[in-house]
Amino acid sequence: MFEWVVSVIGGWGYPGVFALMLLENLFPPIPSEVIMPLAGYLIAQGKMALVPTLLAGTAGSVLGTSVWFILGAWIGAARLRRWAGRWGRWLTVAPSDIDAAQGWFDRRGGIAVFLGRMIPAVRTLISVPAGVAGMGWLRFLGWTILGSLLWTGLLAAAGMLLAANWARVADVIDPLSKIVVAAVVLVYLWRVVTWRAH
Repeated sequence: MFEWVVSVIGGWGYPGVFALMLLENLFPPIPSEVIMPLAGYLIAQGKMALVPTLLAGTAGSVLGTSVWFILGAWIGAARLRRWAGRWGRWLTVAPSDIDAAQGWFDRRGGIAVFLGRMIPAVRTLISVPAGVAGMGWLRFLGWTILGSLLWTGLLAAAGMLLAANWARVADVIDPLSKIVVAAVVLVYLWRVVTWRAH
């Protein structure tokens, strides 16, 4: 995967950063932890500029996560409660969980969206409950832009700072991103096996 990311950014430049960050939010196994540090490395080499790179990465991230928000809003709380009643084990939620999550999002949804943008796998999935809970579009967009810009900036800065040791960084980041994805899958399977309706 690392080599493919390198080839896309190297060949496409800023549109490549945008496209990869869009895909990362539609299909989480493409990690921003590889995309943006590599872009930062290219910034340090003078092959890309900081501001357009951050704008491309943030725009791709916001557009991708907005698709999940719209899907959550389309599903809605009532439909999700029905699905949880029928398919709760596979969704790993009960109807009461939907009500609790909606109440929590009403109180703390903005901060959850903001912080969720910086957690692997969660950064995509946090948009669905935001949409289900009926969070306002502009509120969601504002918190998403702030969180995405901060996260893409931190990752790009890491790539710029570690440019001299990029080969060693790449050897760590690629397997680490696979471990994160595997951990998310294992947690899901554990919840399916141990799920109890309540």
